[in-house]
Amino acid sequence: MTANRHSIFYGVDLWTVLLYVLIVLAGWVSITSASYDEGTADIFSFSHFYMKQLMWIGVAWTTALVVLLLDERFYHMFAYPAYFAGLALLLGALLFGREVNGAKAWFEFGSFRLQPVEFVKIATALALARVMSAYSFSINRPGDLFKVGVVICIPLFIIILQNDTGSGIVLGSFLFVLYREGLNKWLCIPVLLIAALFIVSFLLSPMTLLVSIILVCTLSEAMMTGEWRSRLIYLASLALASILLCMTMALVAPGVMDLHACLLTVTLLSLVGVLVYAFRMNLSSTLITVGLFLCTMIFLPTTDYIFNSILKQHQRDRILSFLGIISDPLGTDYNVNQSKIAIGSGGFWGKGFLEGTQIKYGFVPERHTDFIFCTVGEEWGFLGTMVVLALLCMLILRLMRMGERQQEPFGRIYCYCVAAILLFHVLVNVGMTIGLMPVMGIPLPFMSYGGSSLIAFTILLFIAVRLDASTRQFSLN
Repeated sequence: MTANRHSIFYGVDLWTVLLYVLIVLAGWVSITSASYDEGTADIFSFSHFYMKQLMWIGVAWTTALVVLLLDERFYHMFAYPAYFAGLALLLGALLFGREVNGAKAWFEFGSFRLQPVEFVKIATALALARVMSAYSFSINRPGDLFKVGVVICIPLFIIILQNDTGSGIVLGSFLFVLYREGLNKWLCIPVLLIAALFIVSFLLSPMTLLVSIILVCTLSEAMMTGEWRSRLIYLASLALASILLCMTMALVAPGVMDLHACLLTVTLLSLVGVLVYAFRMNLSSTLITVGLFLCTMIFLPTTDYIFNSILKQHQRDRILSFLGIISDPLGTDYNVNQSKIAIGSGGFWGKGFLEGTQIKYGFVPERHTDFIFCTVGEEWGFLGTMVVLALLCMLILRLMRMGERQQEPFGRIYCYCVAAILLFHVLVNVGMTIGLMPVMGIPLPFMSYGGSSLIAFTILLFIAVRLDASTRQFSLN
């Protein structure tokens, strides 16, 4: 679906625009439900959140038109200036900003607040697209990969200093873009392993964790060496010999060898045996496994420092609560518990517009911002949540399709950056409202209340739409 040649929307993917409009309107209806007060006489007063959001929707749509009117070369030309301006705003908020909910990440001008990090996501996406679209760029060349890391890590470091870790983690979604552009999977896997190790370190005892790591290293080394039948025979023989050795030691000296010691001995002997075997077959795989093991042993002790010194108390409580290590129904767990009650009470069809009791009587905190999905679940039920998620998924898939049809790397990379950011926001926001993710304070794109968020997401999306329109105009002509 596209407009005629003489329209301002010529070449614009109108299906994407339609999805955007529907999601924004669904968000406004939900904000109205979450903030409407039956006892207020003046329902059109701008003191209400839904009236303020209506104003921001008007500003966002006007901004979208401006973005579409600008030449697509403008975004390529000003990618770096926008990036450095974004860094300046982040530093300004860190030094002179207002602290809200523990994060010093806001500028305040009277009753108006601005969160620079929302716009920094746009600037970082543009800068990343500019760096990676250079003629001589290669994603697997160490120097070029270092440039990409600098572009992502500088704003991430400042955001963490602002104590806005949730917003900073969003920049990690660019790993998806790097993988799409050809980043070696063996460079992506360590990042995922670090995140997994950080979480698992809270769930397992040190001895069990050590045994698990050694076992993983043993299996990974065995999978990289030899033919599969010889791998199985070798591993089975080594495991059997190790178990028999531990049983013999336990019988000869009962009480000296406990279960953990037996497991540790088995896994250590297995790893040593496999490494000796692999060293004779393939030196490179042996070095990879040894390096992985040593890096893991170095990283694990730092988890305590990261957890206790870098994360704030409320962030530590949220992680421990999410993992089930602590339980605080009236404190840390309160938001999520009330959120799940609200969504569950909606049933299949929902209670209807303005009929959500959990929402209406204020049992769910932040019900018009970070927990806006609860309003959808309670008032429109399972069916309503599926419609909203379907619209968001179609928008993300549409962006990926737009990226694939770009003729220039800059447009393709930027479209995938937008898709990655939106996907991360949706997964984390919806996940935290139903208890599958820890609470991070990340808004639901185009739906949560907030002028900064709505305008920033609108600019982020419509730059991609404008880049795509240029490609489509060329193909239509």
